[in-house]
Order: sequence, then structure tokens, then C-alpha cells
Amino acid sequence: MALRTAGSVLVVFLWSVTVVLGQDGWSVTYTTQSICTLKGSSVDLFCSYTYPRGKVTTTFWFTEWGTGVEPKDLGQDPEYAGRLEYHGDKKKDCTLKITDLRERDSATYKFRLLTDQEGGKYSGRPGVTLSVTGLQVKVTGGHQDKTLTCSTTCTLTDNPTYIWYKNGQHLDESTSPQYKNTVSSNYIDGYSCAVKGHEDLHSPAVCVQGQSCSRVNYTKRRICVLKGSTVDISCTYVGYYYTTSSFWFRSDKSTPEDLTTDPGYAGRVEYPDKETWRNEGPSILRITDLREEDSAEYRFTFKTDNFDWGHSFPGTTLSVTGLQVKVTPAAEGQKTLTCITTCTLTDNPTYIWYKNGQHLDESTSPQYKDPVSSNYEDSYSCAVKGHEDLHSPAVCVQGQSCNRVTYTKRRICVLKGSTVDISCTYVGYYSTTSSFWFRSDKSTPEDLTTDPGYAGRVEYTGTYGVPFTLRITDLREEDSAEYRFTFKADNFDWGHSLPGTTLSVTGLQVKVTPAAEGQKTLTCITTCTLTDYPTYIWYKNGQHLDESTSPQYKDSVSSNYEDSYSCAVKGHEDLLSPPVCVQGQSCNRVTYTKSRICVLKGSTVDISCTYVGYYSTTSSFWFRSDKSTPEDLTRDPGYAGSVEYTGTSRGPFTLRITDLREEDSAEYRFTFKTDYFDWGHSLPGTTLSVTGLQVKVTPAAEGQKTLTCITTCTLTDNPTYIWYKNGQRLDEPTSQQYSSNILVVLGHSVDSYFCTVEHHEDLHSPAVCEYELNYYST
Repeated sequence: MALRTAGSVLVVFLWSVTVVLGQDGWSVTYTTQSICTLKGSSVDLFCSYTYPRGKVTTTFWFTEWGTGVEPKDLGQDPEYAGRLEYHGDKKKDCTLKITDLRERDSATYKFRLLTDQEGGKYSGRPGVTLSVTGLQVKVTGGHQDKTLTCSTTCTLTDNPTYIWYKNGQHLDESTSPQYKNTVSSNYIDGYSCAVKGHEDLHSPAVCVQGQSCSRVNYTKRRICVLKGSTVDISCTYVGYYYTTSSFWFRSDKSTPEDLTTDPGYAGRVEYPDKETWRNEGPSILRITDLREEDSAEYRFTFKTDNFDWGHSFPGTTLSVTGLQVKVTPAAEGQKTLTCITTCTLTDNPTYIWYKNGQHLDESTSPQYKDPVSSNYEDSYSCAVKGHEDLHSPAVCVQGQSCNRVTYTKRRICVLKGSTVDISCTYVGYYSTTSSFWFRSDKSTPEDLTTDPGYAGRVEYTGTYGVPFTLRITDLREEDSAEYRFTFKADNFDWGHSLPGTTLSVTGLQVKVTPAAEGQKTLTCITTCTLTDYPTYIWYKNGQHLDESTSPQYKDSVSSNYEDSYSCAVKGHEDLLSPPVCVQGQSCNRVTYTKSRICVLKGSTVDISCTYVGYYSTTSSFWFRSDKSTPEDLTRDPGYAGSVEYTGTSRGPFTLRITDLREEDSAEYRFTFKTDYFDWGHSLPGTTLSVTGLQVKVTPAAEGQKTLTCITTCTLTDNPTYIWYKNGQRLDEPTSQQYSSNILVVLGHSVDSYFCTVEHHEDLHSPAVCEYELNYYST
């Protein structure tokens, strides 16, 4: 097989031979003695072996080792973690595949086998010499007569075909590493080369006639990172002319599309070093909250007044992977655990191992080194250092019913005021006696159903072996936390130390940024990336404008100074953002202090907003949105004597309703009038819910009952509950639930209980008698 030395006219002939060296029945056969291949590619080192007698106990590949020292298995070397595939089997095939090759992988590789016989060790020599090289374009010749050569540091195996590109466009193919056609005399042109079959591993582009030709060089050609993490993909670029715009895009799209406008990446993409009007520099694409469907090739392109450049060049291939624990049999009765991924994680990660959620060990190898537990109830999981919250699902090693908790989602981002379901499945080796959800930032695990901060807003659904769900309603920003699930058996508590689901709660804001001359770009922003690909809705002066899966408003923005814009998410139209002025500060807008309020029947409520009008207002009032036409509440007979307004323009303007009734539950809106128009009546306002108190009785432990002070909505402002027994206030209980031993005497009514809320002691619930408590127990 004839091979040519890249970048030279010298031809070197290297014949592929089968190398067999052995003695006394020992031998290792290497199909090829030396290989030269491209950085970033994969290589197979073919071999087979024989041995005289006994049973083979260990086989492995190695590189150099010291005199008198046992060679080290490449599989234990962190430099090769996740990049080796060993094909050894009973047919005595010892082929090794190395993926994602790096220049430092250049070495001589040898195979070694050990048997159960005395002195039964053998290493095959001379091995296979592997050389790993990148591609470079070498420019030689005078000013008018240039020669281009696709050079390497070793002679590529298998007579490759070279491909040439000018400004990223395919030019020519040849088995010669030299470019045969005339080289462009333009100063703006750059050339690069690749090898057929490895077009994604092309050389950096070089200028032929100067130093400022147009080119893009990517920092890394391949990146593999964890699902849920953040990645930076970077390049450097140079343009002969000043750039007018630049962006990153996915190469699998039919036309280059700026990722910042792609709905699939809404809120997850940014260019940290974004600048305009320059002709060179670094560019970074940052993608957060990575998903497996983000796996793609990403390219950078820039535009000048004369042309678009870079969109046809191979870019950086991103692979996104989760973690899994693979269990394989080892020696008699033993198991081997490996933390596996679908691609080789970049930057030689450190792996962390957990048993039953407890930290065990750290290693640069993806294999767990210590003996694996023989207990059937034990489970194992793994993570990567720096991403401990993204660990693998737990797996049983010795059976199928070990203790484990698997969360449906690791991160959730939802709107303030909405409802969220956080779920997991769990399995226990022993029967569980209790289970609950808790916040991991608490000093000790505390059942959320007993936490005053979540009073009336939390419920559990589901059971053992199926999704067990935590539902939180009326979400607040302070609910942002990590939530974990734990269950108890007679022997232990389980699951409280495992990373759970991180919940982020966000509001909506309209961000206004300059675009072209005199234009504005509107973006509906959040503090985290909303889950489940929302549809955004846009409003101008409260009127529905447009819907899109992109958080950016696509149409032309009004140039009128009186117009305001706001946004919402489909399905949560009542949770829209505050309106913003685009062209000035005094546009028409109404901002409500709260979108939802829940208060007690018989109490008083203040519903407030601030408003600004571009023109002087002639009148303003509050009204119920369920009326066919806006009607001032002060003139509504149903509110006679119970409504008043306080406040002025540009300050809180308040609607006060006294002696509340359940039929007052409604949405209340504010509107104002000018000489030109009425404004605000179409905007979502504040939804008021009016509720009474009731005592709910449920069985607890033997001889006990749990009393809960329930409402039909979640009372606003985290109230303090007060309990009474036989009309006497109980000093200790201040939570929504009260548990006590209940004495029953011949079924007669002896004691009674009722509840109320601090500062509204006269609005207590109906009393529940002990007879009723006894009745509930049966």
C-alpha cells in the first residue's frame, strides 16, 4: 500500500504486514504496525492472540511502562475515559477502538493477557504505533505564484482524498495534498482543506495574499456536555470588510436562522461578547438548560456590505447526553458499575458515586472502583463534579426492588401565580410507613403540607410505584427552591439526601432594545427558561396583537408616544407583564399591585393599581369584568355603602370593599378616560376570591384526629391561624392543622372546636362537636 508524505514530493512505501511475535505457544498478531490518522476521528487497532494453556483471567491494552512495573490498563486511564471500546471475546479477537482522537494519544499501543497459570503473563511486541495529526494549509511561492499544500505531521494511512475550500465553498478533490488550480489573487479570500470522509475535521482557513482575509476558526470541533447544563461554543473570526451583523445558527436548518430568534431556544441563548461594527474578534454562543434535542452542528456567520460569510463552513458539533449507571458482571458474584454517556464528555470530568443517595467516591474514571454492595435494598447513582444536581437515575444492582427515587424533571421554570406539578416515582425494598415532599434548604426535612408558608397551596396525588406528585398553587417567587421526596420504612428514612427537582418561579417583563434606525425590539423576558415551549401573546394598550412561540415581538413597534406594550403566556393570560412605554415614559398604562387576592367573607379588602395616561384624564373608576359594559362600582346597587376609592394618578389608586360576601368574588379592573379615548378596560385586572372557614376532620394515629382549617382559596399574606376548644383560645397551635387526642364519652358531645385567622377573630368557622369527631372516625 503506497502512502505519500503530506507536504513533500518524497514518496515513502509502507507495506501493511501481519506482525506475529511469540514463543512457546504465546503470540499476539497485529494487523497493522503503524497508523497515522486525524485528530477528532476514530481508529481501530486490530489484533488477535493465542496462549498455550490455562484460562485467560485478564486482557487489556497499554502504552509505555517502567521497568519492573506491571503495565497499566488503558481503561483505567482518565485520559481515555469514555473513549475506548474493547472487542475482546472468546474468539481471541483483541481489537481496540479509540474515539475522539487527540494529538496526545500518539503512542505505541500493546496488548497484554494474563492467565491462571504460574508465569502466565504475556505482552505482544512491537505493538501498533499510532500518530494523531491535525491538518494545516501551508503556503509557499512568490507573490504571483502560490502553492498550497494540505500538510500533516505524519503520513495519513489509506491514501486519503484531499478536499479544498475557498471561503468555505467546495473547490476541488484530489489524492494529492497539493492544490492544483490557480490560487486567487484577492486579499479577501481564505483557503482550507479536509480529507474525504472527515469533512468536519478540516484545517483552519488561511489567508493567501494577506493577513486580514475573511475566515472563521472554531475553538473546538466537538463538544459533549450534560443535559441540563450550560455550554459555551466559541470561535474567532476575521473579515476583510467591517461586519454589519453576525449570529450563530444550526446547520440542519434549511436557511441560516439566528438562534436568538429560534423559538426552540427561547430564553436559553445569548452571545456574551456580542459587538457590532468590527471586523474581527472572538464570538461565543452560550446555551443554557441544555436538552438532548439541542444536539447539532452549530456554525457562525457574519455579514458585510459586500457578502455573507462562514455559513458553509463545518462548525462545532454539540452532543448532549444524560448519565446512566451500567451494571455488568465481573468476577464470581461481583458487579462492575460504569457511569456511561452517549458521547465522551469534554474536559476529562471527575465522576462522583452515590449509594442510597450518600456520597461514596470520586474518580476521573467512569468505573466504580470499590466492591459493590451485596444488599438487595441498595441502589447506586453517579454524577459529574460541578453538576451534582444532574446525577443519573438510581439503579438496583442485586435486584429490581431496591430503594430509589426517580424525578420526572430535574428543573422546572413556571410563572408566578400559576400552578405546578412536581413528580417522581419511588420504590422501596421495605413497606413504606410515610412519605412526603420537602424543601432541601430547610435544616431538617419538613412535610410541605405542614409548612405555614404553603398553607392551603399544597396537595399530594399518586402512590407507590406510580408518579407521586406535589402540586403547588398560587406560586410565589419565594417558592423557588429545590424540592425533594422522602419515604420512611420501619428501618430507615430514604431519599432525603438525593438531589431533587429545582423549581424557579418568575414573572414576565417586556425588555425594549434598539434595533435599526428608529426601531425597537420587544422581548418578553423571564428570569429562567419557561418549561414546555410556551406560546407568547402580545398586547398593545391592552388589545390582543399577536401570538408566537418566540419571545420576541415580530411586527413593527408603534412610534406613538402614548402606546404601551405588555406580554403574557398562552393559558396564563391573567398573569401578563406590566405594560411598558416604548417611545417615552408617559404612555398609557395600568399596573395592578396583585393579580389574585383571597380574603375572608365579612372582612375588608383593598385592591390597588397605579396608572399613567399620556393625556389628562377626565374620569376614572373600578368595575367588574363580568358586566356587559364597564360600570362604576360606586353606582352599583349591589355594592351600595361598601365601596370607596382612595389615591390619585401616578400613585396607588385603591378600591376598598367592606363587608365582603361570597358573591363579590370576581375580576376587578380599573379604567380611565381622556378627551380622546377610554383606557384599561380590556386589560386583565385583579381576581378577588371570597371564602369562609371550615374545619375538616381526618383520622390520624390511633385515637387521634387531625383538624384542618380549610378555605376555598389560598388566603393572601400567609395568615396566622387560631384554634379554639369549647370557646377558649388554644395558645400553642398557630398553623392550619391541629392534631390532638380526642376523648369520646359514650358518644356524647363534650368538646367543640373551631378556627379563625388572626386579626379576624370574629369571622371564625362553625364549631365542630366531639360527636362529629367520633362520627368521622367511623
